[in-house]
Amino acid sequence: MAVPQPQPQMSAGTGVEPAARGGRSELGTISIADGVVSKIAARAAAENPDAGAAVARMLGRTVPGAGHLGLRGTDLKTLPKISVDVDGSKAFVNLEISVRWPASVPEVTGQVREHVRDRVRDLTGLDVDEVHIVVADLATDITPLPRVR
Repeated sequence: MAVPQPQPQMSAGTGVEPAARGGRSELGTISIADGVVSKIAARAAAENPDAGAAVARMLGRTVPGAGHLGLRGTDLKTLPKISVDVDGSKAFVNLEISVRWPASVPEVTGQVREHVRDRVRDLTGLDVDEVHIVVADLATDITPLPRVR
């Protein structure tokens, strides 16, 4: 007699099945490179319209005119600076972002943290234990979106 197998749960936000768990399983090992998780986490962070890349910093100070020198500048459409450490089935994420003025920094960082955690879990199967966020800049002189007349 066949025993019915439970159907995998669909992810609420993406409409896709959760990824197989990273790490060791009864079928073998799944290894996901830090760079892959970094790209997923950076894109997830950039999906928030009030968060984006922060201006380049040197010795703890912003670099004026960094965008003209070909360096990363404050831009809410650009991917933020990120580093990820994957340890078995766990991921630890560090983000450096800018936040749009006058958005609430605690609200934006909370939304980014939860979204990064959910997207990495949904797409890689890794548990994200920590998401450290540094708000390095406020995007105050970003051109506002055009208004529809």
